[in-house]
Amino acid sequence: MDYRADIRDIKFVAFEMLKIHELAGYERFAEANRETLEMVIDEGYTFAREALAPTFEIGDREGCRFEGGKVTMSDAIKGAFKTWGEQGWAGIVETPEYGGQGLPLVTASILNEMFTGANCALSLLPMLTVGAAHLLEKYATEYVKDTCLEKMYSLEWGGTMCLTEPHAGTDVGASKSKAVKIEDGIYRINATKNFITGGDHDGAANIIHVLLARTEGAPKGTRGLSLFCIPKYRFDEKGNPGEFNDVAAGGIEHKMGIHGSPTCTMNFGENDNCIGYLIGDECAGMRIMFTLMNEARIWVGMQGLALASCAYQQTLQYARERIQGNDLREMRNADAARVPIIRHPDVRRNLMSMKAWTEAMRSLFVNVAYMEDIVQVTDDEEAKTRLQGTIDLLTPICKAYGSDTGFDVTSIGVQVLGGYGYCSEYPLEQLLRDARIAAIYEGANGIQALDLFGRKLTMKGGRLFANYMADIQTFLNDHQNSPVIGDILEAVAEARKTLQQTTVKLSFLARENMLAGVVQATPYLRMFGHVACAFELAKQAVTANQRLTELYAEKGAETDEAKQALYETNADANFYLGKLHTARFFMNNILPEIYGLQRALTSKDTSALDVRFGLNEEDA
Repeated sequence: MDYRADIRDIKFVAFEMLKIHELAGYERFAEANRETLEMVIDEGYTFAREALAPTFEIGDREGCRFEGGKVTMSDAIKGAFKTWGEQGWAGIVETPEYGGQGLPLVTASILNEMFTGANCALSLLPMLTVGAAHLLEKYATEYVKDTCLEKMYSLEWGGTMCLTEPHAGTDVGASKSKAVKIEDGIYRINATKNFITGGDHDGAANIIHVLLARTEGAPKGTRGLSLFCIPKYRFDEKGNPGEFNDVAAGGIEHKMGIHGSPTCTMNFGENDNCIGYLIGDECAGMRIMFTLMNEARIWVGMQGLALASCAYQQTLQYARERIQGNDLREMRNADAARVPIIRHPDVRRNLMSMKAWTEAMRSLFVNVAYMEDIVQVTDDEEAKTRLQGTIDLLTPICKAYGSDTGFDVTSIGVQVLGGYGYCSEYPLEQLLRDARIAAIYEGANGIQALDLFGRKLTMKGGRLFANYMADIQTFLNDHQNSPVIGDILEAVAEARKTLQQTTVKLSFLARENMLAGVVQATPYLRMFGHVACAFELAKQAVTANQRLTELYAEKGAETDEAKQALYETNADANFYLGKLHTARFFMNNILPEIYGLQRALTSKDTSALDVRFGLNEEDA
């Protein structure tokens, strides 16, 4: 695949809209000036194009193999995984103490879009390794950290997150995994986990599993789960892989997509000889695991953005090159020249939908990562608390809305390519298959909707939601005298009001009939996602309008004719004008869905709860 990313838009969001280089004003990120960050982004793009993208089709075609109890990956995937680690991309934002480069988290967010877009399946392995290492860095013993972290951040060792069991997926509290204490901090583990990404493979010298299990006498449910660090090979006296730790793959899954990534059933302690190191305190496992789960959920939403962005770039290029039909204004002229399909109105509408969703989501994800950086460095405790609340509120939206929309955008791309989009000759069909899983793993999107509606809206007495609504209103107040984009701001204001009113009404409905409220959680999250994206595009429109105003003055473009000429000859002017068109398209063509959702959400309809799917009493 000839991978392409919209570097111009990435840098617009990062440096013109958010000004992430201002993080260099904090001691921790003193080296993160604009020149450095732009260089990292450019080099990351080169790495994505030259090292990762060539493995996109190979990994999908060759997949993974399970033979003789061993899992092997494609040689191309293994080679790229090794290069990923050797070039330091996995440790780009990690602490230098453990071999990282210490750049802001927002840098990783930008790079992850490109790396995931170039090869989603491959990107899963570094993502989970780094995520597991983050958890260990925060909660594990010094011995475990000193032994594992540098090797994990360099991808010499791999890492996993082990929650799901054959009988317990979303219902984590039903876990049957057991941990018996041997000595302080060390336990004998007996467990079977399935759907474990990167659970076993031949691309790493050791694999560190972060696993939930129940200790003897612990309470039932999630309250009784503890967290353990379990290496595939035990650590020898020098911290290198030693004897086998009775951790073995029982098989791999044969999946719709992400073929290049091994998804394994893992058996721990089949021979009663598996040991694990306790992470944190007993019975604190779920609380600690959420450190990794929340990070992974945002990343999985980013997966939707990455594949949407790749699909848009591929579709745009195809639409420019594919000659089909004539201009509709010449439809009765049999001799009219055939034109590229990008000239056809319906194709342009589809492309604009892809563009608007992709650019809105990019802004959302980069903004959330930037807020996380500010939380880490600011001394303003009130600002820190408020920002963390917004991150918490937006996490389920990033995961669910991002993954759902990512799939929708790739599907639109397949439609634009027509029959070719459905065939493997072009990358769209693989992008579509790879995108589908994101709505399922790391907490299915229905669970994200419940988290948003049942938990995040009520946290701190509803303060998280109220603060976010206030942030939108403050933005609108600050820019209310912008006549060029007044229609865009007005659409956001009306959407904000609608979301706020719907939230109140649905909350009252849930108090009257809890199930009647909860059954609407998923469409409510979609409504919230639309409004969040509209907010992001409005912020982009403000920045773009300011840049256009500066360009008009610089180029002396005072008349409409002069401005039009500038759009046609100046790449920056054309880009900024495109931002305004994109925002208007979203406000007029995508955002209005919230008004239909409002009617559905406040209808008090309980048909889904009342219907019987046959005469089976269990259906009721």
